[in-house]
Amino acid sequence: MQNFPKWDPHMVQQLPLESEGSGKRSEPESPSVGAGRKRPLAFNTTLDECSDKRLDQGEQMIDLISKRSKDRKKQKEEEMKFGMLHSLMAKLVLDEFVADMYKKLREEFSNNDQPLYGDDKFRRRFRMRKPLFMKIVNQLSETDRFFQQHPDASMRLGASAMQKCTTAIRMLAYDCAADQVDEYLKLGATTARHCITHFVDGVIREFSAEYLRKPTPEDMNRLLREGVERGFPGMLGSIDCMHWEWKNCPAGWKGMYQGRSKTATVILEAVASWDLWIWHALFGTPGSCNDINVLQRSPVFDDILNGRAPQFQFTVNGNTYNQGYYLTDEIYPKWETFIDAITTPQTPKQRLFTTKQESIGKDVERAFGVLQARFAIIRRPALAWSVEMLWKIIMACIIMHNMIVKMSAIVILTIGS
Repeated sequence: MQNFPKWDPHMVQQLPLESEGSGKRSEPESPSVGAGRKRPLAFNTTLDECSDKRLDQGEQMIDLISKRSKDRKKQKEEEMKFGMLHSLMAKLVLDEFVADMYKKLREEFSNNDQPLYGDDKFRRRFRMRKPLFMKIVNQLSETDRFFQQHPDASMRLGASAMQKCTTAIRMLAYDCAADQVDEYLKLGATTARHCITHFVDGVIREFSAEYLRKPTPEDMNRLLREGVERGFPGMLGSIDCMHWEWKNCPAGWKGMYQGRSKTATVILEAVASWDLWIWHALFGTPGSCNDINVLQRSPVFDDILNGRAPQFQFTVNGNTYNQGYYLTDEIYPKWETFIDAITTPQTPKQRLFTTKQESIGKDVERAFGVLQARFAIIRRPALAWSVEMLWKIIMACIIMHNMIVKMSAIVILTIGS
């Protein structure tokens, strides 16, 4: 009699299944091969529980990391809020300080009733009289947005036009560093550089048409009348060149801008009259050129060549001439429009002429000296990095120089009358 094994309900889990798509039954796996055996149900249950527990721990870890990141973000937001609150509180204190400083500045110079510093001290510090300075401030405030007060994000007004113009004048007159005005005007170095840039641009834009113009017929008649009184009828002024040392000249350009002095310079050609008014200014020629090279690039005779020069006549020693002339030194060519001194005067008449010509021909040299004395930034080596900025600075200084000359003439006429 054949014995059959007892029924085991777990035997179904151990029986091999038929392979799909074939009619043969698969052979049962050998119990000796551990890798191919099916795991018991209890072991599978324990593995599932461990997997669920690991998943729960992973989710908890993710939640913890997310919570910590949210806490850090919240902490940063709180720190930012406290920082903004601290800056706003500091700005309130700064507003009061700036308001007091602005009030002090007005009391020192702009108070019409009883200023702390009088007209003489104002003129010495600002190189011009107070009405002229206020004219520049008011004109720039109307035309340039940079000199207008605007509130920032915290509704705090910026620096006033008087502060910015005072900063620019201080830097031009004393050649001080950009961060040096912080002690008095409380403006940073970057703002100070912006002030001088916008200031020279505004002065050239607003006042060059009047104070850097060519002589009008009325000006011509006045210059001719002054020439006759000084013994040189037909004289329109004296012409010469000045070198401005360029300290921050790029290394690749030094060969072009170095002259006999072995330092990089930029040349200014100017025509000045006896009252130190500068009628013509050409700036930007490299320092390696001489006065003749500058003259070849100069537009001083463009009106004569194009037929636009004013027509007038004057008589010298019985000869009639229809165009004026300039007093020069010996380097200029022997043209009709240039009168230089006699190199080796022999007769008393020649010596007298040479003495007069040398003394009156120094008008342009005096103009250069006064210009450098008023604005120390021209007297000292230039620190700008471009010729364009140097041109703006020197042209703005020449325009303000002519404004001062005109204001001084008005004051003299007023006092005389």
